[in-house]
Amino acid sequence: MPDVENQEIQPETAERLNSLIEQFVGSNVSYYQKTFGYMMGAPGYRFTLNWMAGLLGPIWFGARGLWSWMLAFLLLETLAYIQIGLGLFGDLGRDFRNRAEQIAQTLDLRQQQISAAEQSGASSLDALKRAAQSLETAMADSQQAAVSADNTGTTYFLAGIVILLVVKFMIAALANWTLEGQFAKWRSDREVASGWDMPRMLIASVLTFLVVVLTSVKFAQPDAFAILNAFPTDRDWRLNVGDGVQAVFDWTKTSGRGFFDSLTFGMRTLLDWIEVVLVDSPWPVVGLVIIMLAYLSGGARVAIFTTAALAYLGLLDFWEKAMTTIALLGAAALISITLGIPLGIYCARRPKVFAFVRPVLDFMQSMPSFVYLIPVVAFIGSGKPAGVVATMIFGSPPVIRFTVLGLQQVPDAVREAALAFGATPRYLLWRVDLPLARKTIMAGINQTILLSLAMVVVASLIGAKGLGEDVLEALQYAAAGQGILAGLAILFCALILDRIVAGKR
Repeated sequence: MPDVENQEIQPETAERLNSLIEQFVGSNVSYYQKTFGYMMGAPGYRFTLNWMAGLLGPIWFGARGLWSWMLAFLLLETLAYIQIGLGLFGDLGRDFRNRAEQIAQTLDLRQQQISAAEQSGASSLDALKRAAQSLETAMADSQQAAVSADNTGTTYFLAGIVILLVVKFMIAALANWTLEGQFAKWRSDREVASGWDMPRMLIASVLTFLVVVLTSVKFAQPDAFAILNAFPTDRDWRLNVGDGVQAVFDWTKTSGRGFFDSLTFGMRTLLDWIEVVLVDSPWPVVGLVIIMLAYLSGGARVAIFTTAALAYLGLLDFWEKAMTTIALLGAAALISITLGIPLGIYCARRPKVFAFVRPVLDFMQSMPSFVYLIPVVAFIGSGKPAGVVATMIFGSPPVIRFTVLGLQQVPDAVREAALAFGATPRYLLWRVDLPLARKTIMAGINQTILLSLAMVVVASLIGAKGLGEDVLEALQYAAAGQGILAGLAILFCALILDRIVAGKR
């Protein structure tokens, strides 16, 4: 009885599968029904050859909507066509002939110098003749190398044919496998590309033609089209745009003078108060407080490490500069965390706001750290406040991102249960969301502190004091030993802060 049922179900399953394949492939249905049936008989890759795909190459993958495969094989085929183009039309001895021409110009100058020396009886005549002989030999070698290079055209052509055939075979062997994988995705998501689409084929054909022809011409005949060698531009465009940006900076600086002066005053005041605590206080007091914080946060092992690191800073005369560095870092990190966590909370609750803030954070994290110094110096000037602002901008994104991530990872079931028991929005935030997101938010705070410390050396370029000055001086005077010691001091500052903030892992 079970055998009869299986015999009745199997044809229906095969018929349905063939119907799906017909809907998916759109053309040459019988071939793909047979091929897919063979490939689905066992897991993994099964060898088949699709000669039409091998003939069309990247165009076949483009027409089928397999764009990633299309680009990969387009690059490989382009490599083959470059070799073929070099073999058929390439000026293979061009570089050697250009070198021979340059040597010939130099040799002509030496001949003139030799003639003048013979007339004047100069003592440098023999040296000039020896130089001329060397140039003649070098010119002859370059000319001979040019002739030899021109004779290698057949080798390039044959190598290109071999590469092209190998790529075509790879395409033929992988086409059905990639299409069957696309079919598996299509069965669960009908938005996946299917069928043989003419617009896709035209796009793939044009793209293939442009890439292959332009690349082959560029390598085979570099001087044929000057536009392929350099992007068409005008230096005046950059100068004009730069002048426009400078005008915007000048207007912003003039119009916002009061704001920037207030910002500088606030930064300087905060920094001065922190320096009073860290720099002006007796070093034993500061050291004991830091060690106690390390013990309370991370335990005895962290406290012992902190003691050893502080001893290194003190014994090698880095204490004052290390405390100045931590003060600058503390001011920047304090502002970053104070502003970043509330902003992260707001973005987590307002996805549309985060959609606007995210590109800004991407920009802040992608911009090289040195570039931050340009607007900071333009608006605020040099010195410690400018260093605090630059460090704050560079270190702010992690705490915002991690706060959003932590709050988004709070289980909805927990929040719904709290609301069901009458939790207010404030209670929900302080007693449910933030405690559950605490580890992620602390990781963001940790990253903000470490990234801020990474700006220490960069900020020293605009007058920020601290350990960055020692590293900068070591770079300027090639004092490798002093630079390594200062770098280790920065490392120990980073590790102390990392262990205190991270706590017991």
